[in-house]
Amino acid sequence: MSEVLILSQETIGRVLTMSDAIRGVEEAYCQKSTGAGCLFPLICHVFEPERADLDIKSGHLARSGIYGLKMVSWFGDNEKKGLPALFGTTLLFDDSTGVPVALLNAGAVTGMRTGAAGAVGAKYLARRDSRRMLMVGTGAQAPYQIAAVLLAMPGIDTVELCSPRSPSRAADRLDAIRQAVEELLNGGRAEPYIIAAAENLEEAVGRSDVIVTATPSHQPLIRREWVRPGTHFSCVGADMAGKQELDGAILGDARIFVDDLTQAVSVGECEMAIRQGHLGPEEIAGEIGDLIEGALPGRTDREEVTVFDSTGIALQDLVVSKVAVERAKERRLGVTAEL
Repeated sequence: MSEVLILSQETIGRVLTMSDAIRGVEEAYCQKSTGAGCLFPLICHVFEPERADLDIKSGHLARSGIYGLKMVSWFGDNEKKGLPALFGTTLLFDDSTGVPVALLNAGAVTGMRTGAAGAVGAKYLARRDSRRMLMVGTGAQAPYQIAAVLLAMPGIDTVELCSPRSPSRAADRLDAIRQAVEELLNGGRAEPYIIAAAENLEEAVGRSDVIVTATPSHQPLIRREWVRPGTHFSCVGADMAGKQELDGAILGDARIFVDDLTQAVSVGECEMAIRQGHLGPEEIAGEIGDLIEGALPGRTDREEVTVFDSTGIALQDLVVSKVAVERAKERRLGVTAEL
């Protein structure tokens, strides 16, 4: 008989911080780079194109002593039914015994780790004097991405928010996103900043140093001719085959890092650029963990356009989930169930 700790979304929100998530995601990338972390094959299924899908991501973190999986389902019409669009569950196991350790609502962890991933890409690839961030997309990911970048890059003092398909949505969502960002920062940033809505995507791209994209788009939203030299992109939305947020020509001219080479060329932002002939797989500079570990150089000059293709890997979920479990145990939170 074994016991499993069950953590709800509310409990995870109480114990896990964005700073925890940023440190955890960096650790996951480093374990992957050094061979202490490995990924198992990704499973994806589409129920209805651009309406409903699921994916199962899994892996092993030897240095953390765990393996596990996360299953996430997205049903875009759920809002009309009074239900969340996303449902996710993470299951952790002890890698020395195979005993289940914890069952977590993956929603809060997914938001945190995805935001942290975009920020880690910007931290290591954007120009150090970057000041302006553009958030493309106004959905559930937007506050996480903004808060994480503000923590990882204290020099960012201006954030613009843009909804590429519905320009007025940025203004409509602005107050809610500002409040969510403040809650996620939780007093962890001393430097002042502003968040404003941008109506014109082209103009906003042209004045931005760091651009994060987090949309479900299957068509490029940002054109190559809009991009000024030295811009960094963290691309988060392309997490399944066929999705695309950037003009492939942007990637053809950029220095690109990914979270996982195999996954990026099949379901990431790189996929469509490769299929369209803008990019060869061999032109990807490498994985972000190798950059963090110092095995590969990052940005080579101020004028270079850089891209971090964040497809999302299980190792992020596992390491951040373990941190949440540790924090919950310290505070004696969660529900323990016998199996």
